[in-house]
Amino acid sequence: MLKYTFVFVTLFHGLIHFMGFSKAFDYGTLPLLIRDISKPMGILWFVAGFLFILATVLYLLKKDGWVYIAFMALVLSQLLIIYNWQEAKFGTAANVLILIVTILGIFQIKFKKNYKDEVKLGMAKSKIMQTSKLSESEIAFLPHSVKKYIRYTGCIGKPKVNNFKASFTGKIRKDKKSEWMKLNSEQYNFVANPTRLFYLDAIMKHMPVTGFHCFKNGTAYMDIRLLSIFKVEYQSGYEMDISETVTFFNDMCVLAPATLIDNRIEWVEVERNKVKATFRNNGISVTALLYFNEKGELVNFVSEDRYSVGENSTITQHTWSTPLREYKTIHGYKLASYAETIYTYPEGDFTYATFTIKNIAYNLSK
Repeated sequence: MLKYTFVFVTLFHGLIHFMGFSKAFDYGTLPLLIRDISKPMGILWFVAGFLFILATVLYLLKKDGWVYIAFMALVLSQLLIIYNWQEAKFGTAANVLILIVTILGIFQIKFKKNYKDEVKLGMAKSKIMQTSKLSESEIAFLPHSVKKYIRYTGCIGKPKVNNFKASFTGKIRKDKKSEWMKLNSEQYNFVANPTRLFYLDAIMKHMPVTGFHCFKNGTAYMDIRLLSIFKVEYQSGYEMDISETVTFFNDMCVLAPATLIDNRIEWVEVERNKVKATFRNNGISVTALLYFNEKGELVNFVSEDRYSVGENSTITQHTWSTPLREYKTIHGYKLASYAETIYTYPEGDFTYATFTIKNIAYNLSK
């Protein structure tokens, strides 16, 4: 709601500024504007209106530059309002609203910069890696179900994966009593030196919430903030390192099946369509059971190694699973487009998030 209110107010406020330009150049009759406006002042009114509209467009396009354009428009607009106070004073209310959202935007850009800086570092290291195509001979050692899955997803004959970027829509909640929050998320994964950079935007009680999960060099932290300012939750430490190792391995299985030839994974075929996998990285070892259907689709990933945060920030280990469904062809690969994330507590299962994939790209160079 705040987003749409801001867009409407900024756009409408910008258009009103053109009245000053019209008055100065005698374009039409404007009885509400009694005082004469000189042509130089009229040009300033036009510039302020143009800047507000430009800021609105950049905001809708999610370009960071909108905050600087909006701030320039605000300063110019308020000076013009003060100069023409009797007729234009009510425009101050719009400027105050726009200023509040602009300040929040500055904090959000500053918070997201941490994520963008980490992505740049990851991309700089990933650029120099050569990518060959995945062949049948390279998957020969894998359990039958995993080989079938890799073939089904269309990885054979395509480049091996060094990195990938994925974006999602979905919803998330803290506990069963909490309301669902809509979210949009984006993440980068780098395979050679396991790195997962996950950024999300969500809405909690009509207020924006941002979050950054950073996992690299075997260590991880999670930073969730209200208005990109106030810390709602922050977690780090050994339990977080283990949990994000599980999540990184889950990403390999679900989003980048071509990476399952990685020599850091140890495979054991438990029974038909059920495989046990152990992933080792930076002294941490995590295990999961992978379940497949007859088509060759991965339908669930279950691990006992992930931790959850309970009341009073207590951290305990519980069964964690990601049921998958709705396989679709996305950029030439057949992938599960919908996933749930579930903790199994003594009192039963708790689904705390759902994700629908919007886009995915592999082996990015910039």
